[in-house]
Amino acid sequence: MQKIVTLLFSVTFSMFVFGQTNYQKFKALYKNNDTNQIKALLADWGKTNPDDPELYTSAFNFYYSNSKQELLSLSKQQGNKESLRLTDTTGKTAGYLGSESGYDPDKLEKAFNYINKGIERFPNRLDIRFGKCYVLQQVGDYENFTGEVIKTIVYSNTIQNNWLWTDNKKLEYAENFMLGSIQAYLKALYDTEDDNLLENMKRIGDTTLKYYPNNIEILSSTAVANMLTKNYDYALVYLKRAEVLNSKDFIVLNNIAQAYKLKGDKENAIKYYQLTEKYGDEQAKQQAGKEIKNLKN
Repeated sequence: MQKIVTLLFSVTFSMFVFGQTNYQKFKALYKNNDTNQIKALLADWGKTNPDDPELYTSAFNFYYSNSKQELLSLSKQQGNKESLRLTDTTGKTAGYLGSESGYDPDKLEKAFNYINKGIERFPNRLDIRFGKCYVLQQVGDYENFTGEVIKTIVYSNTIQNNWLWTDNKKLEYAENFMLGSIQAYLKALYDTEDDNLLENMKRIGDTTLKYYPNNIEILSSTAVANMLTKNYDYALVYLKRAEVLNSKDFIVLNNIAQAYKLKGDKENAIKYYQLTEKYGDEQAKQQAGKEIKNLKN
């Protein structure tokens, strides 16, 4: 599974040299965490060269990074993170003191103000759009995250996948990269284990498949979201389309078997688990064998 963005933007730092661009200056200051000079640079940059797309990515990166903060929390039960046990005068546990990650709302608002201007001015810059998606995901704003991903998919069709990246360089293999990123976003939603986000998965999946109907991974992921919301027949529509595209894809075959199993159709479930055994890797074969045995019993 391709990882999308582990950092907002790729940054390589260098020392100040004569003729340095604002972007190069920013990277050097950012490396040294020189907050005051960065703010001064961004203010001057905005006045002298507001048409530089790197201004908006740099300011977004800076204000988002600086919005992170650790907050003390007091709870009656010990959480998964490290915490300090507090006791009363009798020695009994009174609670647990720990910390939680949070964000300064004013700084986060500044970050989004910059990135929104960046998207408006430079709509073909995929790194700017994905930077925003990354932060929305990090702060848990999944509704706006979903909306931004969908806007990106629709716009990609409008420009026929002619995306640019950092320094306005043409993004090679842009369609494959974007679709791989969308699939990773779907997986990230799934990995939250939050059933409320299954509808978000469906919305992203359906929009993607409207323009890219032959993407097997997204067909399968969208089908899984439908299975988990008990829309088994609808899930099978997606999976059968994926099977036509690749009849030996054992992940698709296994998902078809699972959909039939959940639907109560043992005959077809066994049929597709047998196909999974035939084409799957060792782990898939073992699991399919167990499923077949259970269904026959």
